[in-house]
Amino acid sequence: MKKDFLKMTDLTSQELKEVIELAVRIKKNPEKYSKSLSGKTLLMIFAKPSLRTRVSFETGMTKLGGHAIYYDIATSPLGRGETIADTAKCSSRYVDIISARLFEHADIVELAKNSDAPVINMLTNLTHPCQGLADLMTIKEKKGKLEGLKLAYLGDGNNNVTHSLLLGCALSGINISVASPEGMMPDASIVAEAKKLGKVVITHNAGEAAKDADVIVTDTWMSYHIRPEKKEERVKKFRPYQVNSKIMKLAKKDAIFMHCLPAYRDYEVTAEVIDGPQSVVFDEAENRMWTEMALMVALLK
Repeated sequence: MKKDFLKMTDLTSQELKEVIELAVRIKKNPEKYSKSLSGKTLLMIFAKPSLRTRVSFETGMTKLGGHAIYYDIATSPLGRGETIADTAKCSSRYVDIISARLFEHADIVELAKNSDAPVINMLTNLTHPCQGLADLMTIKEKKGKLEGLKLAYLGDGNNNVTHSLLLGCALSGINISVASPEGMMPDASIVAEAKKLGKVVITHNAGEAAKDADVIVTDTWMSYHIRPEKKEERVKKFRPYQVNSKIMKLAKKDAIFMHCLPAYRDYEVTAEVIDGPQSVVFDEAENRMWTEMALMVALLK
């Protein structure tokens, strides 16, 4: 395994399978792993606000017997005189592993390049691989397998969750269809990479993507880096891609609904879907912690 986890394809298909299997074992018997990272320290660098990411990583490290440090860039010299390279070289002398939630993907690449400690991408504008791991674990729990399933993502295609699902599904044998409006399609380089690994369909037709899907996924139409004044324009563009009962009826009867949260009811998803029996969003949220724990154990073993 590579020393860093910056996007899904930093894992091979086999490594991805092993991390998910480890996460399942840790979830079933957390006590067995309660000293796995005893004496280890995780530095968590945040440039973006967070609920699930901070709590899941910090709690997960504690459950493994280690210690986590929260570091807010707003109170940091980083970007105000100190370079990312210097921050990485210094911090990695103190800690065993670093995770970072940043805006630009190039910044986390620079951080990893200069760090002696493994670096985990907690989120950038381009990718959200920890969410991808949690999503795949959740699908495996609910469906009993990954290979051969169909996942449909509806909404903002040029989105870090979409990009990680494209790569993660392709690696794990899930057929993925992404439906997005014109001008909101996934990053072309991510699509090209995913198509080399698995079956990928990119379309403007939400119904086509959702038809016979085993899993329906969406995300907020207003990611953290989107300016508030863009809301009206984006809502108008994305309204045809809302996940509602009509869309869910196009999927298989036992299809599950997933969303990385926070969710805005009656925008990207209706309340009846996200609060209904097919929704697994809170199991998905919980699995962020178990997969992050498994990832840290794997990187530090």
